[in-house]
Amino acid sequence: MKYRPFLIAALITSGLSVLPGAWAHGLEQGQEAIKILQEQMPSNAPGKKAIMLTVSYAPGQKSVAHQHPGAVMAYVLEGSVVSQLKGESKPVTYKAGEFWYEAPGTVHLQSYNASATQPAKLLVWSLVDERKPVTEPYQQ
Repeated sequence: MKYRPFLIAALITSGLSVLPGAWAHGLEQGQEAIKILQEQMPSNAPGKKAIMLTVSYAPGQKSVAHQHPGAVMAYVLEGSVVSQLKGESKPVTYKAGEFWYEAPGTVHLQSYNASATQPAKLLVWSLVDERKPVTEPYQQ
């Protein structure tokens, strides 16, 4: 389980288009469902790739601490998600329709479904170096 974030990052970097529509997991920490919606190489950003994906959390589900080498914009599509970035004094709860930005290299200490009974879903857009994964494990 310790290496699953590496596997997810490698699959996201490789395009994931050869896999089924969702990368579904069990309910363990760090096993949220990730679905790549699209990956593009923008002509006005040489050496970068833009990735749009969804992250679906089952009730009570959590992500492992991680960081993003590229810029990330996250939008809550459904439910509520608790997020805490390194440097923030406390976690913030975002509800459907709310969003946040993570600068390149930002460490995401916490990200989890705020509800123990309802699912939550994020829409995530990232701009990252074409040879970098969207997410890397955070080594504390």
